Amino acid sequence: METSDVSPNSESNQSVPDSSIPKVKLPVMFRLGLFQMALGIMSILTLGVLNRVMIEELQVPALIAAGTIAMYQFVAPVRVWFGQMSDSKTLLGYHRTGYVWVGAALFAIVSFFAVQVVWQLGFSLRSGNWTTQTSGWVALLALMFALYGIAISASSTPFAALLVDVSDEDNRSKLVGIVWSMLMVGIIIGAIISSGLLKQIALDAPLEQVQAQINRLFLIVPAIAFGLCLLSTVGVEKKYSRYGIRSTVIDREDKITLGMAMRVLTASRQTGIFFTFLLIMSISLFMQDAILEPYGGEVFKMTIAQTTTLNAFFGVGTLLGLSLTGFLIAPRLGKKNTTKLGCIGVAVCLFIIILAGTTANPKFLQWSLILFGFASGVTTTGALSLMLDLTAAETAGTFIGAWGLAQALARALATVSGGAVLNVGKTILETPVLAYGLVFATQAVGMLIALGLLARVNITEFQQNAKAAIASILESELD
Repeated sequence: METSDVSPNSESNQSVPDSSIPKVKLPVMFRLGLFQMALGIMSILTLGVLNRVMIEELQVPALIAAGTIAMYQFVAPVRVWFGQMSDSKTLLGYHRTGYVWVGAALFAIVSFFAVQVVWQLGFSLRSGNWTTQTSGWVALLALMFALYGIAISASSTPFAALLVDVSDEDNRSKLVGIVWSMLMVGIIIGAIISSGLLKQIALDAPLEQVQAQINRLFLIVPAIAFGLCLLSTVGVEKKYSRYGIRSTVIDREDKITLGMAMRVLTASRQTGIFFTFLLIMSISLFMQDAILEPYGGEVFKMTIAQTTTLNAFFGVGTLLGLSLTGFLIAPRLGKKNTTKLGCIGVAVCLFIIILAGTTANPKFLQWSLILFGFASGVTTTGALSLMLDLTAAETAGTFIGAWGLAQALARALATVSGGAVLNVGKTILETPVLAYGLVFATQAVGMLIALGLLARVNITEFQQNAKAAIASILESELD
């Protein structure tokens, strides 16, 4: 697997005027979206199936389960390296596509090996005692998920760069919007496929049967995801990429290092307030990632197949929220008020999810997740739209890139925090409903704190001060 410094297409492309390279049409945009769909499908395996099996069936402590899974999010800073690699070195003859294919193959393979380590961890806990062997399996599982995250970055970062390469200012937002929406479609489809493949597992099925069916799932679904990654990108870079003829560097989020991200996000008083709001909002929005399916299993007595579909209900609600907010809600209320409405809606929905637990009615939980997804869609759209408005165009690429990296780490913290709070809840509270309820209540309180921070955001002050503050940081980076 050799790399070279010069793309075979670069030399010929440099003599070709930009206008002679065809623009990506709608069908190609949706085809590119198949890559994000594949990532959505894969996310179901980690935070839709494995989290449930580890916490509920294998009785792995929630903090350990969430912490090991979150390792794939904690390694997000490596995407800077893969972004730079794909700029300077070709792989399989391409600047972007080769990395996408190799990364996709690796994350498909590593995911299967990760689940084999999960079984060994579970078996080591059968005696009820924590042993040195158990600690070894935990360390190995954390390493497997870190490798999984690196493989995801190796594939997704060059793919994001490919989106920049094949688009222009006039069609980039449409391309990114379509591709991002396909991620949620992938989560819904992944939940449906996984649920169908796991239907044979009854609520109290023997562990051996669970193991056989999960192993089968982790063979079939990653193969599907890898196929979608190939189908999404084959031929696109060669036909549509403008990389070889562009002499200026375009802002891309994978160019931002973690240190630079933190300096940009705390550049002025207003950027610090807004960044803190976004951080607390994100953690509060995703703390349930690792514990939602175990909640369905332990409190609602749902099978693994049934809890896997919970992601589909949340995904449908999110898609509705994203769509309606952009077209109907934000234009009428304004972006800041839309974000406030979303935060309040999320807090209310989290208490409805707690209420659903007191009834142990799965239908109640499913409907509450649709509402929660809708409120999450409203919050996300409002907050991201507000962020785009808050900073000057000259520094927007840098600010968004810094936030993109910070958000990946915020989601990792959210996953670990959810497991930690559940562990505390199970220790000090009498029933599973109360223990899981503590996680959702913590999220609701966090969302109300975020709401208070949002009220302190001054758009005028932000626009006056942030541009100069961020520019001074960028200048110091060049010195």
